[in-house]
Amino acid sequence: MGHGKLAEEIRGLIDKAKSRPRFPAKNTIPLARPRGEASELLSVSYPNVRLADMVLAPATKNKLERVVREQRAIQMIRGKGLAPRRKMLLSGKPGTGKTLTASALAGELGLPLFVVRLDGLITKFMGETAAKLRVVFETVAQTRGVYLFDEFDSIGPARDLSNDVGEIRRVVNSFLQMVEQDQSESLIVAATNHVGILDEALFRRFDDIIEYDLPDSARITETLKARLAGFHTTKDGWLKLARIARGLSFADITKASEDAVKEALINGDTAVTQALVAQALQDRKTSVTKTVSSKKKR
Repeated sequence: MGHGKLAEEIRGLIDKAKSRPRFPAKNTIPLARPRGEASELLSVSYPNVRLADMVLAPATKNKLERVVREQRAIQMIRGKGLAPRRKMLLSGKPGTGKTLTASALAGELGLPLFVVRLDGLITKFMGETAAKLRVVFETVAQTRGVYLFDEFDSIGPARDLSNDVGEIRRVVNSFLQMVEQDQSESLIVAATNHVGILDEALFRRFDDIIEYDLPDSARITETLKARLAGFHTTKDGWLKLARIARGLSFADITKASEDAVKEALINGDTAVTQALVAQALQDRKTSVTKTVSSKKKR
């Protein structure tokens, strides 16, 4: 009996070792911190999120897993004169998992996640945004990591959409040039809720363009099960909850699940009930609907 337990523990250690990413640690600095001007433009973290923690559509999951596989084989691929996938454009509604994807890629590869701070990057002074963008790309080349340009439409809109066409044109042209010239080992992830307003020339600079959508019934149920540990209901119960949650994003469903758990704790309940989850989902849906209606009236 003791030997069996020991063998099981050893097997677990071996499986854990096998699951560790195999990739060169070139230019990756433990607890990397941007220095100088880059510290005003980038925030850094080391995420523990994995792709397995996300509820993804099969096609999206396959694309992201391919990126991870190619990154883990980066030296072998480049040794054959080929380039691994490392520049991605993620598009979709808010709360569908775009930002979380950047964290998961960093977690899978054991790399730091650098988030480009738009409040520090975008300025009203002519030519200054492009200069700051150059600082970001210099860091991309110097320190391997996952670099997230969230709300990418802020720096990549079509060059004829702005009143200040000259400055927008300079910024977009600068990004196009820098991203095309970049031959580093870092991953560049651009995320946008408004892919339709991006400059068309940008699409050719990315290795993959991945679309995110709102969850269907199956993924709603999977998300609820993941967020409500210990909560059980019938098949019909899951279907009812999925119908209530239809139209909500993953982020909204997660928030509603947390609200149901907190309500149960406050009420002194020993378990989260289906009625609590249903009410939390409905409340969240009402809140989202009001927010959308308010934005349309502006």
